[in-house]
Amino acid sequence: MNSITAAITAVGGYVPDFVLSNEVLETLVETNDEWITSRTGIKERRLLKESGKGTSFLAIKAAQDLLERGNIDPKEIDLVIMATATPDMPVATTGVYVATQIGAVNAFAYDLSAACSSFLYGMSAAAAYIQSGRYKKVLLIGADKMSSIIDYTDRATCIIFGDGAGAALFEPNYEGLGLQDEYLRSDGIGREYLKIDAGGSILPASKETVENSQHFVFQDGKTVYKYAVSGMADVSEKIMQRNNLTKEDVNWLIAHQANKRIIDATASRMDLEEEKVLVNIHKYGNTTSATLPLLLSDFENKFKKGDNLIFAAFGGGFTWGAIYLKWAYNK
Repeated sequence: MNSITAAITAVGGYVPDFVLSNEVLETLVETNDEWITSRTGIKERRLLKESGKGTSFLAIKAAQDLLERGNIDPKEIDLVIMATATPDMPVATTGVYVATQIGAVNAFAYDLSAACSSFLYGMSAAAAYIQSGRYKKVLLIGADKMSSIIDYTDRATCIIFGDGAGAALFEPNYEGLGLQDEYLRSDGIGREYLKIDAGGSILPASKETVENSQHFVFQDGKTVYKYAVSGMADVSEKIMQRNNLTKEDVNWLIAHQANKRIIDATASRMDLEEEKVLVNIHKYGNTTSATLPLLLSDFENKFKKGDNLIFAAFGGGFTWGAIYLKWAYNK
């Protein structure tokens, strides 16, 4: 009997309708389209504007898209992993609600939080469950409503982030396809450079924390950029070296969409041609946990069975890593 590998067998995605363009941002903060585009590669981002709708709404939409595209019965799903940095609420797990709403009544579910690396870490977890032989279908969703934690008077962050969700289904494979290797890292030095000060156990919500705008994302952009450039490039090169992959062997780079210059630096270290580097940051901005699965959803038709994909991400904390995966199907 062949050993079990964990392969992606279906994908889905969703972004809200409302478009926040660079031109609109020019009316909110002191910035302009040329400045944003040249430094980030972002032209527009999508925002979930409807009152009373949170990250679960995005996640449900992406999961439903996957179920429809893959012709999947949600009752067959064994586990739902919800990768997010913006859960609907504290304590009540967002993934549990999402699983129930999509009809995955036989699944257990939980949330996984590692900032912008959440989906990447979730891929490792999903694959481990499949490779254990205990579960046959693991649904991994990456979703974030970043607009809920962004201060739209802070030009350092409001130009970067958007809302969105993506999903991938993992199933057993006996042809050697699917997840091949992973190199995941973390370092607590990043705690001070990308964070939300209030709302946790150290500084619970209060009248003062709200008045002081301490429930919004703070980012030390230059420091995070420096660590992200070296971190994503290092792990991507490392995963290629460990698996004896040349630039000719790599078909696609699936990189976290935080900044076009970081993506370009990673591709350069890997010596990859531009046409192998998938990019949608210009349309969505940084959707945090959703960037990797949204790339899979948007570019599914490009992938061929046996293609070598390198995933790379970097997030707050700091968290980062790379995963090598062989694509398992032709669309």
